[in-house]
Amino acid sequence: MNSRPPDPRSIPGDIRLFSSIYKSANLLLIFWLMLASVFAFDALARDLLPSITTRSARDEISRPQGMPSDDELEQSGAVVGEVILDVQDIFATDTSEEDTVLFRLVNRLHIQTRLSTIKQQLLFQTGQPYSGQKLEETERSLRTRRYLLDARVYPVAFHDGRVDIKVETRDVWTLNPGVSFSRSGGVNSSGIKIEDTNFLGYGKQFSLNYNSNVDRNSTALEYRDPQLWGSWWALAGQLANNSDGHIKALAIERPFYSLETRWSAGVRLLDARRVDAIYDRGNATDQYSVIEHGATLYGGWSDGLHEYWTARWSAGVTYDDRQFEPRPGPLGSGIAPPPRKLVYPWIGYELLEDRFQKLENLNQIGRTEDFRLGWRAGAQVGLASSAYGADRDALIWSGSFSRGLIPADRHIIELSGGVSGRVENSEAQNAVVSAAGRYYWRQSPRRLFFMSLQADAATHLDADNRLTLGGDNGLRGYPLRYQTGSGRWIFTAEQRFFSDWYPFRLVRVGGAVFYDMGRTWGDKPQGSRSLGLLRDVGFGLRLGHSRTGLGNVTHIDFAFPLDARGDVKKVQFLVGTKRSF
Repeated sequence: MNSRPPDPRSIPGDIRLFSSIYKSANLLLIFWLMLASVFAFDALARDLLPSITTRSARDEISRPQGMPSDDELEQSGAVVGEVILDVQDIFATDTSEEDTVLFRLVNRLHIQTRLSTIKQQLLFQTGQPYSGQKLEETERSLRTRRYLLDARVYPVAFHDGRVDIKVETRDVWTLNPGVSFSRSGGVNSSGIKIEDTNFLGYGKQFSLNYNSNVDRNSTALEYRDPQLWGSWWALAGQLANNSDGHIKALAIERPFYSLETRWSAGVRLLDARRVDAIYDRGNATDQYSVIEHGATLYGGWSDGLHEYWTARWSAGVTYDDRQFEPRPGPLGSGIAPPPRKLVYPWIGYELLEDRFQKLENLNQIGRTEDFRLGWRAGAQVGLASSAYGADRDALIWSGSFSRGLIPADRHIIELSGGVSGRVENSEAQNAVVSAAGRYYWRQSPRRLFFMSLQADAATHLDADNRLTLGGDNGLRGYPLRYQTGSGRWIFTAEQRFFSDWYPFRLVRVGGAVFYDMGRTWGDKPQGSRSLGLLRDVGFGLRLGHSRTGLGNVTHIDFAFPLDARGDVKKVQFLVGTKRSF
């Protein structure tokens, strides 16, 4: 008896249309149910725990004797007076712990961030009405700069209706000439680079590097100026000569740099060529060339911040042309994905809530973390048409949301989700719905229990878009890109330890014991059948780089697969620098 599934082309058109609409509607329904559930939980939390709905207060910063509160200053009509900038060296040599010959030498060799660089990023100026919210947002914005360890912005004096404000920042070492090495999924990556994330103290970033990884060897020159000529315009460019092609990218943008920003605009350009590989059980099974040309021109507008909420609209046009060519050689099957050319105008909407809380020892070690408690949600819809030069007519849509919660003392929850895809000829294409949840339980100042669950489900994926699961995206005991499918989920439980060991006052030390499990399911036309549930356990060391801006946390892990089959190693050794614990 022939059990081969029927050719989709042999299925009547009305049945295929119904099936496609059904699958697409299911994905959208799942996304909206997720969103509604989070809104319901959020409303319940606001009713039961109203104290968590207030944004982070500035009362934690000691005010001078007699300094009124932010509300009192704002209601009195106070304006900003003198702004005092205090840019501090990498090491505090005025303290006994860091008053050494070596640390004084490092401070001398380091080019300190210029006062003008900090001043350009302030969201307030002398003579403007005083706003505690702008001080908080400025502080958060400064902390996102890789060349600063921390930032504090607070009032220090009030006289004659004017509020004097102090801005304190501490530098980190930003020049990185050296060698890098990382390992995940049983594969090594290495590189040689010279990089500076604060060139001459002006906040500009450049890097010249050579990298070698499982996909390609690359020599790249990158430059980024987040405040072009002292403005809020940003410039970013990349030139890369790779073993399998090249990358030429340029972006000039004026982003929504604050919650009060009224407009944004920008243009992004991309010209790239590369070779992509199809993986199964951690091994490359096929290859094809990708020639990509892209451009986006957009503008945005907003009416600013109102009662802790900011709404933003944006509109633009995108050109996305991707051509694919089969590759010769032992891995080349002579088959490549069909070409895809999308040209479409689009419109987007974003809603943000201004609610944050300062935390420590959550995803970093000994650094201030600005945890978002408020909502962030957005959606975008576009219409591609042959009339604009596209090779098809398609409705292109995407949406996402994130929300942080503190439902009880010492318990923190992060929820997020997203959906994207196209509708072509009444059929859903490349439709993906994603959801993620993260839970933190603060057991003590030095111990934290962490759990995360992430799931993705897709229908009619483009041939060049695959859902993979392996050592490179969370399943640490297995090779990279080990399993593929039209759906996947992964769960992680991790006991984190934050020590007070601070060797040479250069790195902060932590550790973790972890358990991962996950699986894929669904269609995998170019891969072997799913191996079912895969699990691993392991332990690792965490090094928090508090004195450099070249990577926040180094991971050194040993992972042991519990469902190893075939030639999967019994122990996986992983090394890498990541942005979080």
